[in-house]
Amino acid sequence: MTSPAPSNDVERAPRRFAPFQDRMQAAGIPSRVIESFRRQYTQLLQGETGYIPESQALPLDHLPCLEALEKSYASAGEEALGRLVVIKLNGGLGTSMGMAGPKSLIPVKQGLSFLDIAVRQILALRRHWNVRLPLVFMDSFHTRGATLEALAAYPELVADLPLDFLQHRVPKIWARDLTPVEWPEDPEKAWAPPGHGDIYLALYTSGMLQQMLDAGYEYAFVSNIDNLCATVDMEILGYMAEKEIPFLMEATRRTPADRKGGHLARRADGSLLLREIAQCPPEEQERFQDIQRYRYFNTNNLWVHLPSLARLLEAHEGILPLPLIRNQKPVDPTRPNTPQVYQLETAMGHAVGLFPGAQALEVPRRRFRPVKRTDDLLALWSDAYVLTPDYRVVLDPRRETLDPPLGDPLVRLDEGHYRLFREFQARFSHGAPSMVWCRSLVVEGDVYFGQAIVLRGDVHIVHAGPEPLRLPDGAVLEGFCSGTRVGSVPER
Repeated sequence: MTSPAPSNDVERAPRRFAPFQDRMQAAGIPSRVIESFRRQYTQLLQGETGYIPESQALPLDHLPCLEALEKSYASAGEEALGRLVVIKLNGGLGTSMGMAGPKSLIPVKQGLSFLDIAVRQILALRRHWNVRLPLVFMDSFHTRGATLEALAAYPELVADLPLDFLQHRVPKIWARDLTPVEWPEDPEKAWAPPGHGDIYLALYTSGMLQQMLDAGYEYAFVSNIDNLCATVDMEILGYMAEKEIPFLMEATRRTPADRKGGHLARRADGSLLLREIAQCPPEEQERFQDIQRYRYFNTNNLWVHLPSLARLLEAHEGILPLPLIRNQKPVDPTRPNTPQVYQLETAMGHAVGLFPGAQALEVPRRRFRPVKRTDDLLALWSDAYVLTPDYRVVLDPRRETLDPPLGDPLVRLDEGHYRLFREFQARFSHGAPSMVWCRSLVVEGDVYFGQAIVLRGDVHIVHAGPEPLRLPDGAVLEGFCSGTRVGSVPER
C-alpha cells in the first residue's frame, strides 16, 4: 500500500508541516482538524497512496435485502421517527458540470431545486406523522451563504437544531514537491474540502452532535443532497432500531454504470470494508470494475446511531482513523491544464469498518438516483420521473406497464457539447424532451433540441456536421437517427 519515502522527508515531517499548520491556525481551523490533517500529511510523506489491494478486499456474496426481510419493521420505524435527524451533504459546487455555485440550487423538477424538494419532503413527513424531524445540512465554505439564503424561504423548517453545520477545509498540496499551494489569482483555490468523511469530525468540533444528543435524538439518516430518492424509510429505520445496529449502510447491486463507484467488500475476519476506485492499485483496476466479482455498490445513504458515534469519537479524540484517499486534480478544476495538486480526503462510508456490529442492507435501485452529470439531470428533468404530492421523485408508473418494464432511462450525452451545465441548458432551452416511453438516449455530436420533442424506445442520434443540428419542434424520434434523417431547421 505504500512506497518507501526518503528517510529525511519523514524525519523532517514536523518542519515540512509547519507552513500548513501556520496557514490553518491563521484561518481559525480547529486544533482537532489540524491534527487530523497532520496525520494524513505524514502518511503522504511516508509514501502512502491509500491503496487497498484486493487481497484485503475480498468479494461479498450476500447481504440482507430490504424487500425480503423476515418481517415488517415499519411500526418500529414509526416509533423511532421522533428521535431521527435527517442530514444532507450539501458541500458540492457541481464542478463536474462546470458550475461555481451550490449544486443543490439547480432546478430539477417543476421549477424546484434539490434543496426545495429535500425541504418539502421533510415538511410533508412532519405533517403526516406529527413529529419534529429536523433537517440539517452539512454545508461547505463555498455553499453556506447561498444555502442559508435559500432556506430563508422556509421559516417553518426551523426546529430545535441549527439548520446547518460547516464542513472543514484543508490546504491543497502541490503534487510536485508536497508544499502548500499558493494561487494568488484566486486564493480560495488553495483550499479544499476534506471529503464527506469529514462529517464525523465536523459534527464533533461544531458541537452539533452534542446538541443532537442533548435534544434527545438517537438516530441520523445521512445522504447526498443530489439523491432525491434517499428519503426516510420506516422499514429501514425500524430494522436498525429493533436490531440495535450502530451503523447501517444502504447498498444496491452494481450495474455497468457503477463500475467505477465505491464497492463493498469484506476483510478476512468477515467485517465490512468500503473501497473507492482511488484506493484501488492501478494494476487491479479491471478487477475492481468487475460487477460480478464485487456485487454491491455504496449508495452513500447511511443510518447512524448517534450515541454509538459519540462513544467512537471520544475513544479516538474526535479523529476517526478513516483510510486516506489521495486525490490528484488540477489546482483550478475548471481549467484542466493548471498545475496538479493533491487533495487529502476521507469518505464517510469507510466508517462501516470502524463500528463494531456495523451492517449493510441491500436496497432497491429506486433509492439511488443521484445527479452527477448532465446526463442524469436530463433524465430527472424529463417526464420519465414524476413528483408525488409528498415530494418523492418516482418513475412514471406507465413505464412499469410494458413487458419488460422500462426502468430508469439511460442517457449518454456527448461530453464535448453537454458536459458543462451552461452548454447543456443552451441545447435544451425548451426543457427536456418527453421520455416517458424512452428506454435510452445516446447523443453524439452537437444537437439542439426543439420544443415538445418525443423520444421512444432506444434513441441514438448521431451528427458529425460542422454546424449544430437543430431538431425541429414536435419531432418524434425512435431508433438510430442521423443528422440527415431527422433533419434540421435553420438558425433563427
